[in-house]
Amino acid sequence: MKLNDIHDFASALAIKAGMLIRSERDRAQLSYDFKEGTELVTSADLAVDQLICDSIKQKFPSHLILSEESSPDIGKVEGLSSPLWIIDPIDGTVNFAHGHIQSAVSIAYVEGGNVELGIVLNPFTNELFSAKRGQGAFLNDKPISVAQETNLNRAIVATGFPYEKSNIEPMIKRVGAILRHCADIRRLGSAALDICWLATGRLDAYYESLNLWDFAAARLIASEAGAKCGHFSEVPNGRDTQFYENDLLIANPDLFPKVLAILTAAE
Repeated sequence: MKLNDIHDFASALAIKAGMLIRSERDRAQLSYDFKEGTELVTSADLAVDQLICDSIKQKFPSHLILSEESSPDIGKVEGLSSPLWIIDPIDGTVNFAHGHIQSAVSIAYVEGGNVELGIVLNPFTNELFSAKRGQGAFLNDKPISVAQETNLNRAIVATGFPYEKSNIEPMIKRVGAILRHCADIRRLGSAALDICWLATGRLDAYYESLNLWDFAAARLIASEAGAKCGHFSEVPNGRDTQFYENDLLIANPDLFPKVLAILTAAE
């Protein structure tokens, strides 16, 4: 199947999942649980995960699926020869559970060792971000590109924080260092949307350590929109940077080295 057809399938699936997300939040009996004692998961996360995974398995029975809720430990992603889908059914679950609108479904498609397709949909604003590798980035089918801000003291920088707080001090140092040099900081609660907002010029830089399903789709979208994607710590030898989860840094090409220098000095 051609990438355009996979794009159409994934976009339609994201929209269908988005409708379920909205309907699940309207239910009177939305149930809650906590993974590893700290990370919120709702019945909606599980329902949307099942919808997406079942649809992919029906359409592409030979494809592998890496999903936050049902298959977070599929194994090493890098070097897989089989096509792979990387899914986050609801990125921004805490926002979702508290009635905020900054939540999204994220779907990435990997083939031949590369992320070839990224789809991120915010069902509460009807914004669908998409990209195919080498073909640009789009918001609701209109081309998007990163902001052209060059002065860090005018830049809006986004980040996030983990639920597990045992190693919070280095993060506080980094926030303090960035805040001293930028215009302001945003912490919006959905990494996928933060990165897509950067792709469309609403943010100027973003940094955080994440899980692969949080950023796989959005990273491609940002890259195709003209962002530089990298890390503010050394990537281990042999690791593919497009899948490496720690210390991500994404910004327009002018701001990237400036933010990198500040984050590195803050360590």
